[in-house]
Amino acid sequence: MSVDSSRSRFFPLLLTIAGILAACALVLPIHGAEEKIVWSDQEKPIYDQIRGLRKLPDDVRAHTTQQLAIQIRQLPVTANKLRLAGGLAGLATEGDFGHDTLQEVANTLALTLREHPQPASEPNSLYLELASLVRYEHVQASLDAPQFAAAMAKLEANDAKRQQADFTLDDLYGKSWRLKDLHGNVVLVNFWATWCPPCRKEMPDLQSLYLRFKDQDFVVLAISDEDAAKINPFLAGRNITYPVLLDPERKVNDLFQVQGIPKSFVYDRDGKLVAQSIDMRTQKQFLDMLAKAGLQ
Repeated sequence: MSVDSSRSRFFPLLLTIAGILAACALVLPIHGAEEKIVWSDQEKPIYDQIRGLRKLPDDVRAHTTQQLAIQIRQLPVTANKLRLAGGLAGLATEGDFGHDTLQEVANTLALTLREHPQPASEPNSLYLELASLVRYEHVQASLDAPQFAAAMAKLEANDAKRQQADFTLDDLYGKSWRLKDLHGNVVLVNFWATWCPPCRKEMPDLQSLYLRFKDQDFVVLAISDEDAAKINPFLAGRNITYPVLLDPERKVNDLFQVQGIPKSFVYDRDGKLVAQSIDMRTQKQFLDMLAKAGLQ
């Protein structure tokens, strides 16, 4: 579901995480914390390691993420502890780092939310982060808090809207695509942008899967809120042949409740929403999603 320049999922930026981008941001809204952030001697090494996670090979990143989750749990109870837990959770879904890794991250975020509860007026972004891990990454979390229950209810309501969603958008060549007209096909709707590092990382896998399954009535609809003048130069030489649709007014982004990217949704041949991601997926993860729609 990160908090980074590619996926502003739920978070206004307070904590900077310079990964691939110099201004890559990890942001965790902590109630009443408007002051400048000062890291303790215990917190600063963890903060620095989180900043560097994207530079690590996937296997090393998985192990490091688990260890960071454990180290965060051992910190004193402060707003910074919650910032670090939320930031780590946001980055932990950028690929396939294993269920055990995500479970450790969820354990840490749940613990820090119990220690440092946030306002109950509406689902706070950190409760939504934890709820997303539970609902979409299938980890367990023990948190007896009304904010968490509200976050889970919000995600369920969002999914109901996505199930009923329909839209019509033009692609880069002016061809019009309507989601409901694609019944009988397996459709993967992918939200992305040129500036998004994880989006760029998963594009070759999407292209490979598109070529593999397009003769089995598989359609990829890649939706960007940028204009063609920015997208066309970016795609030049990248050999992307699946349709890229334009949503400059973000009407479809809003329809799908997309607050961060990349994000993908798979509909089966009957138009049922059968799988979705909250972040970047590997080819194996995409295959798992497509299998739920009957593509093998």
